[in-house]
Amino acid sequence: MHLKKLAICACAASLALTVACGKSQSTTPVSPSASADAGAIDAGPDGSTLKVTTPTPVSPVNNEQPDGALVLTATKAAGKFADIPVSYEFEVFNAVNQRVYTSGVTGGAGAGANNVSHTVGGSLEFDQPHTWRVRGVFQGAVGPWSASASFRTPSGGYIRGAEIFDPLSNGRTVGTPVGPTQFVAGKGLELMAHESRLTYALPETLVEGELSVMVTGIDEGSPGDKSKIFTMQEGFGDPTTNDYRFTVEKRGRSYVVPGAVTFRMITGNASNHDSINDGFRTGVAFSDERWYFWKATWRNGFAAVEVREDGPHGRVIYNSSVGTDGHPYRPVPHVVHLGQPPGRGGPQDASIPGAIYKNLWVSSRPRPAFPGE
Repeated sequence: MHLKKLAICACAASLALTVACGKSQSTTPVSPSASADAGAIDAGPDGSTLKVTTPTPVSPVNNEQPDGALVLTATKAAGKFADIPVSYEFEVFNAVNQRVYTSGVTGGAGAGANNVSHTVGGSLEFDQPHTWRVRGVFQGAVGPWSASASFRTPSGGYIRGAEIFDPLSNGRTVGTPVGPTQFVAGKGLELMAHESRLTYALPETLVEGELSVMVTGIDEGSPGDKSKIFTMQEGFGDPTTNDYRFTVEKRGRSYVVPGAVTFRMITGNASNHDSINDGFRTGVAFSDERWYFWKATWRNGFAAVEVREDGPHGRVIYNSSVGTDGHPYRPVPHVVHLGQPPGRGGPQDASIPGAIYKNLWVSSRPRPAFPGE
């Protein structure tokens, strides 16, 4: 009898332990298939393995056509049973529903934000219909895809306030071509003579920021003397004596050191030597078949120029900075030239015949991704 009671007690204890263990299991934010070795049979009907809400596209939608960089924005995905740090995956499809871009897993929204945004970095056809979608991701598990949103890729190019975005490789420009120029298919805009240039007048002065552009078709044998890659100035007078001159130079075959790179920035008074600031001058070997990334940056008290091979992330072949006199750079109106109008030094000191430009960016904001970079 005594043994029988012990057996009954043991069974009861075992049952209680089983129930208690079952109740102690916590509810996780993912379904059973969220583990690394889970099979697709545990996924939901839509293939999702993460218990989060479905994001909703905010912009661009309804065939909108944004200017400049393509930024995809959607509402955040939230955990249904727990607050989790959700990352995201974005996809873009062309008109025949072929996927042409995927972001991979990207960071989530900032604290307190209602939406998450992602800037598309890659080459999409200009001015064409596309769709996009997004889903939440957490520790390898994926939430449901959003509905697809329709949009049209940017036509390419704008001048807005103190900002210029001009790809040029799409056969159009928002600038004003002066002198003989031509678009080269698949490349950009070619300047065909020393007098040629592409001119932009900014509606607002860019007191500090950057001017960056891709250039090919130049080398030490290019015709010219103190030739200019690009120029900024106040108004449309002689750039050589301009009070707000900023010239970036790749000197030509007529100069004593062909291919030498340098720059000059004047901040407010071209007749005052203290306002004239010159970068380091050195010879650089170029290939006229290679693309080069040229970037000037400036702010109160500082100016710099760098040149890289092949693109914004290529090898640096020139880098120089100078302190300025503390006077702000504030030309009114603020005019930008790819190349330069002939000045006091004549056409030999102006643009480089044969230089081809693409992917111009002028702004206080970071440079966006351009097609082909």
